[in-house]
Amino acid sequence: MNVESLLQSCLMTIPLMLGLWGLQRRSPNAVLADVGFCIGLILVIIQYTLMISGNPFRQALVGTMGGIYAFRLGWHLFRHRVYGKVEDSRYQALRNRWGTKASLYFFLYFQGQTLAIAIFSIPFLVLIQNPQPNLSLWEFLGIGIWALAIMGETLADGELERFRREPVNRGKTCREGLWYYSRHPNYFFEGIHWCAYVVMGMGAPNGCLTLIGPILMIWALLKVTGIPFSEAQAVTNRGDEYREYQRTTNAFIPWFPKPPSLPSL
Repeated sequence: MNVESLLQSCLMTIPLMLGLWGLQRRSPNAVLADVGFCIGLILVIIQYTLMISGNPFRQALVGTMGGIYAFRLGWHLFRHRVYGKVEDSRYQALRNRWGTKASLYFFLYFQGQTLAIAIFSIPFLVLIQNPQPNLSLWEFLGIGIWALAIMGETLADGELERFRREPVNRGKTCREGLWYYSRHPNYFFEGIHWCAYVVMGMGAPNGCLTLIGPILMIWALLKVTGIPFSEAQAVTNRGDEYREYQRTTNAFIPWFPKPPSLPSL
């Protein structure tokens, strides 16, 4: 694997995250760090496609796939979590917990995103460096999985935002569309998206390194920054209604929900 390109990618995103950290100091909204991750990933993937030799068609294909993924997610976050919006509750909780040290800790968090960008760019680097002259059946299968994941995540995000826009739904839990089958269908398809690159890396040199993407992303969504934070806040805001949703509906993998609890006599 081209370690030099990997290190350059990490260094290249430091000014980006520094600028976004400064911006969020003026208008506190740490979701800019997540937007910065998406922007940085696009820049790094472009660098890989321009600087590394390989099959031009495969490089353009992988670059386009990574670019579409990162642009869609970044634009969604900016539009619905940053522009004209109050800071996400999970970041507000951290800001309150850190108190006077919040500025320093958020600086470290923003700069930590540069390392995250480098790590999550590894699957793209592996695929872009693949010297095989023609696309394999594994790559075509991976492209299909990628398309399904992007469509699924887009659909889930859209369903949730439409639900939230309706005043009558204020304080309620979305159980429409994909949210009927999973409490976090957007996270599920995010994980599937990273699995697509593992399939595409079958038979490629260093293909096992593509496992970094889904392992770290799914772990973070299930155990760190995803489900634990959002569900704790949902229980605080919606109480028993959300507890019932937790009881009946899978947290991650979509499946048919359990029957609702019978009212007590």
